[in-house]
Amino acid sequence: MRYLRKLYDWVLQWAETPYALPALFLLAFAESSFFPVPPDVLLITLAIGIPKKSFRYAFMCTVGSVLGGILGYIIGLTVMDTIGMPILRFYGVMEKYEYIQTLYMNYDAWAVGLAGFTPIPYKVFTIAAGAFKIDFPVFVMASLAGRAGRFFLVSAFIYFFGASVKTFIDRYFNLLTIIFFILLVVGFLAVKYLL
Repeated sequence: MRYLRKLYDWVLQWAETPYALPALFLLAFAESSFFPVPPDVLLITLAIGIPKKSFRYAFMCTVGSVLGGILGYIIGLTVMDTIGMPILRFYGVMEKYEYIQTLYMNYDAWAVGLAGFTPIPYKVFTIAAGAFKIDFPVFVMASLAGRAGRFFLVSAFIYFFGASVKTFIDRYFNLLTIIFFILLVVGFLAVKYLL
């Protein structure tokens, strides 16, 4: 928990700098292929700071995330053994790798869209999509739909409910981290049993 909290605080400090928007873009980009902290943390902070720009931040997050997803796809397509596998091993998802292949074979865009919208680690799906040679335009469109859906929903929530969201996150960070991981597991189970 301490490590996650430090990472969370480090991400939040970018909101106080003139580089907040580029940092949001880079965080969304990196999270889609290798970085552990979701961009929602910075997105929420920026949107609370200037609610009128919430949807602009969601757009920046979406573009960064989809481009990062394309990097993940390229990693899976071209350097799976040297870079892709170590990333998947780092996140402890190697046992899901073959299962994800089955999802892609059966559901193609639905698997990508679901991973882009839910707490399921999107980076796993982007790398696997390249490794399994999923149709690239389908991958990009599904990523765009899933990621835009997620980030614009968060921004809309902030736009309408404001600063109380950040206070709530700061106050209940540990509990929310546990809930996030539970949702992550539930997301994996949903993919496994519902698709």
